[in-house]
Amino acid sequence: MTGAEDAELVHRLDQFLRRYYAEAIAQLAERYPSEQRSLYIDYEDIFQYDPEIADDVLQAPEAIREYFEEALRLYDLPIDIELEDAHVRIYNLPQTIEVNEVSRHDNIGALLDVRGQVQKVSKVRPRLEEGVFECQRCGAPTTVPQSGDKRQDPYECEGCERQGPFSLRTRQSKWTDHQFARLQQPPERTRSGEGQTVDVHLEDDLTEAFNAGDRITLTGLLDIEDPRQEQSRDYNTSLSARAVVCEESDYEDINVEDHLDDIHAIATGKRGDPYDLLVDSVNPKHEGDEKVKLAIALQLFGGWAHEYPDGNRDRGDWHVLLLGDPGCGKSTFLRWVDKIAPRSTYASGKGASAAGMTAAAVSDDFGDAEWGLEAGALVLADGGVACVDEIDKMQDDAVSSMHDALESQQVHINKAGINTTLNARTALLAAGNPKHGRFDPHQPKAEQIDMGPTLLTRFDLMFMVSDAPDAERDRDVVNHMIESRQAAAKHTQGEELTESEEKAVEPRIPPDTLRAYIAHAKESCHPILKDETVKEKLNNYFVNFRQATSDKNGDNPVPLTYRKVEAIQRIAEASARVRLSETIDSEDVKRAIDLVEASMRQVGYDPENGQFDVDLIEAEASKSQRDRRKEIVQTIQELEGAVLSDLEDAIDASQEKLKHDVEVLKNEGRIYDGSNGELRRI
Repeated sequence: MTGAEDAELVHRLDQFLRRYYAEAIAQLAERYPSEQRSLYIDYEDIFQYDPEIADDVLQAPEAIREYFEEALRLYDLPIDIELEDAHVRIYNLPQTIEVNEVSRHDNIGALLDVRGQVQKVSKVRPRLEEGVFECQRCGAPTTVPQSGDKRQDPYECEGCERQGPFSLRTRQSKWTDHQFARLQQPPERTRSGEGQTVDVHLEDDLTEAFNAGDRITLTGLLDIEDPRQEQSRDYNTSLSARAVVCEESDYEDINVEDHLDDIHAIATGKRGDPYDLLVDSVNPKHEGDEKVKLAIALQLFGGWAHEYPDGNRDRGDWHVLLLGDPGCGKSTFLRWVDKIAPRSTYASGKGASAAGMTAAAVSDDFGDAEWGLEAGALVLADGGVACVDEIDKMQDDAVSSMHDALESQQVHINKAGINTTLNARTALLAAGNPKHGRFDPHQPKAEQIDMGPTLLTRFDLMFMVSDAPDAERDRDVVNHMIESRQAAAKHTQGEELTESEEKAVEPRIPPDTLRAYIAHAKESCHPILKDETVKEKLNNYFVNFRQATSDKNGDNPVPLTYRKVEAIQRIAEASARVRLSETIDSEDVKRAIDLVEASMRQVGYDPENGQFDVDLIEAEASKSQRDRRKEIVQTIQELEGAVLSDLEDAIDASQEKLKHDVEVLKNEGRIYDGSNGELRRI
């Protein structure tokens, strides 16, 4: 362009800023430079003003940015301030691409909008923008503008014209903040595969604009970096960030509009009972376990987080644990949820570390930074569901790291100079096996769960997916498996399915519709318990349930803790969301209570006295077990040693139970085997 053309373009951009961004520039001037250093401009506004300038933004992004910033510097402000180093950041380009589409040859040098999830970020470090070098021979300064990743020294001194040596004058040089980040494809986009990544350079006020785990749309220029190997024709690529917009909506990538009619028809009951439709749509390959299916369906809808005036927060997401014998279909539920949930991650607890489950400060493999922050499975699933298989085989450090993350839904990092908090607003669906491979029918099931009580109490619902022989049920399951595989074979070959085959494999709600249904409900629906009658119903249920096992001495098991009241409310909120209702009604509370009772009956019910006992989970032993073990110790003490037959005579319990209790007491160090074979108290 000629000087006149340059001036004309700057004038046009000045007119654009006055028409569209006068208020935004006034706000920038008030906050500049300590609170705000950039003016964000929507590409759509530029296109509406002048399509030719909008086209230049895509064809010559760096040149247009410089013209915009010149127009901003010349902008006539009513206050005495100069926006000398303010940035203009253009965002919302016509097309947004995924991370796996970035590194294409036709994108080199192009301005791109890239949507992805932040995998890791580095520390912020100073980067040299303009170096002032002092000649060690004559002392004259030489200024060298910097570009690229390597420092550029003067070729010769501007004073004596000799080639150095030079030293950098740090205080006279111009610096900016710099940070590396790595974007990855969101986990649900890869369906637990290895997603592609792209490295990002951030400068000035774009640093610390997001944390690991955040989902962002980043506007940037695709740069070519040094090849992976010397003389190689294959080059690395990276994005030089120009603007960053963090997602305001958790489900921006879900197309809800195309499914709204179907969603409202399902929610209002026009196609049948919505809860039955959901149960028939959850993991259709698996026959039976309707309570488990309902719980998983409601978990996908979830409750919503409540914030108190003092800043405290009650989580809305709730957690489900599936336990059972190998081969009974637990993992199929996790794989189905990972596929259908709008946001999800899938991980195996076997060998999982604390960093893999939550987050960690790790040694960087990009840039020059020594440490970076990397998100784990719970952080990557923020706003969705984390599916963890074989949770019983998880390392101890990983288990302990999950305790706070599951309750507070935050992950705290304090390591290598990094002190930050990441969001983990995630529902957990986990599966595990019994301690010894299969459940022993002669022992309480709760004792056979190889997980600590601290973690178990974080789960709102726990279900046993058992494999006990039952002729009628086995026949139904086998018939369903045969029909499912037959239907899958015909579908693979393009053949038409019969009505029974369709029912065996096709969900009542199509996957795309269900995914949109969940996203729409979570975004738009926040049900509240308003009805006083419904409140009284929940209150009476809890009080009556707690008093059901009371006796005059008050020495009774605790059947239900206050924690379960919160679980019931969260599940009731999810139930109301299915109907897209803003109000929780009595049926929602009843549905939640039924699921909680079904869960407790499987893992929190003591068959010895026919009572619910929360200590089966929270203390790893029921009250009846604790009383019997206490009686065993007292009997051994009174007899000054005892054999098993002595205990059978003195205590009303089966030989199998007494043997088990004796082994537990030995492991706890309360009794031991004497030299003559008698049991003795320590």
